[in-house]
Amino acid sequence: MTIKEALETELKESLKSGDDVRKTTVRLALAAIKQIEVDKQIKLDDAGIITVLQKEVKNRRETILDAQKAGRPETIALVEKEISILEGFLPKEMDSAELKAIIKKAIDETGAKSPSDMGKVMKLVVPQVQGRASGETISKSVRELLAQ
Repeated sequence: MTIKEALETELKESLKSGDDVRKTTVRLALAAIKQIEVDKQIKLDDAGIITVLQKEVKNRRETILDAQKAGRPETIALVEKEISILEGFLPKEMDSAELKAIIKKAIDETGAKSPSDMGKVMKLVVPQVQGRASGETISKSVRELLAQ
């Protein structure tokens, strides 16, 4: 079952169960996927859908920061629930030791010596860990290892 099929199945189940938060969250995720498919005139595969879902999670984390500044605990609780729903459709996050091993291997392969070689390393690492680590986490780890 593809991720999109799982989202559609989840939407049907949430409609039957009356879980409004789950229903709304899944609908918004499907709408974001559909929007990209229409705009780019392509059909997204699982990797593309994972990217969209990660972006949705990132947007919600930014919403939490804004809600914290505004003192809105009810919004924070709702958005955290939305994040947990979306993360249920994403692959398990890669642990930092495994990520660093992949980065070290890429550094050795490219012969990267300094942070200015970061692009070469990222080009090798990102396709290997797509969906299992955020771009921010990857770049932070690459910078850390190149600075040593």
